[in-house]
Amino acid sequence: MTSYDLFVIGGGSGGVRAARIAARHGARVALAEHDRIGGTCVIRGCVPKKLMVLAARFGDAFADSAAFGWTHGEAKFDWTAFRRNMHREIDRLNAAYIKNLDAAGVTIIHDHATVEGPGRVRLRDAGENVEARNILIATGGHANRLPDIRGSELAIVSDAMFELERLPASILIVGAGYVAIEFASVMAGLGVKTTLLQRGSAILTDFDQDVRREMQAAMERRGVEIVLRDELAGIDRRDAGLLARTREGRDFPAETVLLAIGRTPNTTGIGLEEAGVALDGEGSVIVDEHSQSTAPGIFAIGDVTNKLALTPVAIREGHTLADRLFGGGTAVVDHRNVPHAVFGTPEIGCVGLGEEEARAEHPELDIYQTSFRPMGAQLAGSDEKMMMKLVVDATTDRVLGCHIIGPDGAEMVQMVAIAVKMGAAKADFDATMALHPTAAEELVTMREPTRRHRREAKE
Repeated sequence: MTSYDLFVIGGGSGGVRAARIAARHGARVALAEHDRIGGTCVIRGCVPKKLMVLAARFGDAFADSAAFGWTHGEAKFDWTAFRRNMHREIDRLNAAYIKNLDAAGVTIIHDHATVEGPGRVRLRDAGENVEARNILIATGGHANRLPDIRGSELAIVSDAMFELERLPASILIVGAGYVAIEFASVMAGLGVKTTLLQRGSAILTDFDQDVRREMQAAMERRGVEIVLRDELAGIDRRDAGLLARTREGRDFPAETVLLAIGRTPNTTGIGLEEAGVALDGEGSVIVDEHSQSTAPGIFAIGDVTNKLALTPVAIREGHTLADRLFGGGTAVVDHRNVPHAVFGTPEIGCVGLGEEEARAEHPELDIYQTSFRPMGAQLAGSDEKMMMKLVVDATTDRVLGCHIIGPDGAEMVQMVAIAVKMGAAKADFDATMALHPTAAEELVTMREPTRRHRREAKE
């Protein structure tokens, strides 16, 4: 029976990184993936989605260019050409992932793998068993559906957005998280009549309140209809496409209905619970700070766990685990102050605590906030705005959070995240010379708090 030092189940970004680093440490490693190597992020997630976002923004660029002296003919978007180029880039990345695994000496197995118990893996299609001193679950997650809703099978999930043969004339997007907001921005930017349906009272419910408000206002200015406090009740076919009905009795005709209502870990049917791996109420693998599950020798990283479902987090967890198991590493992944972004239009970049979170944890806060039209928007006469916000502990002067909405917001926050992670004080921001003319200079020129929060001491 074939034996490995590490057997990785799942060929997404986290699993690939763990396998590659472990092999470079001299471990004998195999990775099983029944689909394409690259996982959700590369094949049907953040990479192709970001390409779609970039494609959708050219319409604004063409429109604004006239104010800068450019003249051009009628701009037209060719979905077929873009889709072809997008998939060519996905193919390139898929090939690069395979090449890197091969170069590291990882054995790639295209098969469905299940856990038979600690140290044992079953290859379903091949009908073979293998032994492994360590097993890593890196199976990611899948988009949720609404099986109890009439006609929900007529809707699509995010995976299918990258396979559309043509752009729909209209789309109803159910949900208001990362995926919903990003696809709503893309579709509206490409001229598709776009409606967003959210059962809650706000979009992006886990984000800072000012970010939520600014993003909703910006999307509505761009023509996205946002319907709150209502939810999908059913979908029916009609001659021109689909008709979605809500629980409040609203009807929304749409050519396409997209369900963007979160994701569920891929833990069903791979033998985890039978092997002693405990799952939480949402089906996530419960792990400790070392990615160790409740079963000896079985580990889990990435979206399949109850940690942060972000690709860089999965990569860091996989790398750290491989270093610890085979390279003598002792590091522990720190899940605090992880930067994150929503690649809508406008773009959101955040790191650290929002104002509401910070008020619950810190008795004295200073909030620094500004809103302005960036230079390009001023000249073009567009209504595009930027919002920047710093959340500061008034007692220690430490910057607890930074929130940016506007052009290149994510790019700026990636750099600010270094300062926040290091524990920079507001005084450090103030002491940093501004780089002019940039939008980012506002981060170091906000001097007076917009508002202060002081919690009264209990007697």
